Amino acid sequence: MSDWPRRIYVVLGLGVLSFAFAPILVRWAGDVPGVAIAVWRTVTAAAVLVPVAAVRSRAEMRRFSSRDVLLIGAAGVFLGLHFIAWIESLSHTTVASASVLVTTSPIILAVLGYAVLGERLRRRTVLAIGVAVGGAGLIGWADAGTVALGQGALLGNALALSGALLVSVYLLIGRVVRQKVSWLAYVTPLYTVAALTALAAAILRGVPLLGYSWHFYALCVGLALGPQVLGHGAFNYALQYVPAAIVGMLALLEPVGASLLAYGLFGEVPPPASIVGMGGVLAAVAVVVWRREGEPEASADPAHSGAVARQDEA
Repeated sequence: MSDWPRRIYVVLGLGVLSFAFAPILVRWAGDVPGVAIAVWRTVTAAAVLVPVAAVRSRAEMRRFSSRDVLLIGAAGVFLGLHFIAWIESLSHTTVASASVLVTTSPIILAVLGYAVLGERLRRRTVLAIGVAVGGAGLIGWADAGTVALGQGALLGNALALSGALLVSVYLLIGRVVRQKVSWLAYVTPLYTVAALTALAAAILRGVPLLGYSWHFYALCVGLALGPQVLGHGAFNYALQYVPAAIVGMLALLEPVGASLLAYGLFGEVPPPASIVGMGGVLAAVAVVVWRREGEPEASADPAHSGAVARQDEA
């Protein structure tokens, strides 16, 4: 890590800190449809960046190849769906459970690498996947057994896992695109497509987007400027210099911070069995991420395999 620019450490630190506040801001929004939160969060972020990109990155975006447009568009759709799934999950399960389950993306990337690319899974990775699955199951069982959460926690935990799957694909695409596209030129169309995806979901589901309190809209602005522009923006910026595996490792700090904030602000304490499950999931993800980062890169094509291998090797 000594060859990283010094600013990367600051950028990643701010990104992790802003992510920890994301579930807290969603909870403060109250009993509001998660899709509405996702719409105003993504629309605000896009509205902030589009005027800046129109001035500073217009020429670069005009040079996008059809492949670039397709990849960024696909990443935007996956990111928009991720926001919807993850925000909805917080209405049904604890902040701690949702935050831990959504950080299982390195495990999912390992499985995708095996299923889609035919990459070999080492024994340690298989064991870690088994531990993660068992830990996730324990979280679901413990949460569903509590009076406060009830069986709805199973839906919340399933949505959080879906969010992890969606963000895995989004990060994989981002690691490829960011090798040749600047940060602003990438995130601006990315967030715009994510906003359009969330808006389409709201229209299809008939979710109202107007008539809420100013408190709600202020929180959405906070989500847009903090966790999205600063958080996701910081991670997307760092992807040009830092392997996605390291970014995934740092993401493990999010549920720790979010859980501590939820305990202090809401008095939200997960059941003991759920805490054990969370520890198993975090340990399993750490093992997979750490092993992948130590894997040598054997490709002769750094523009493609070098960008993807460190995410998919397992």
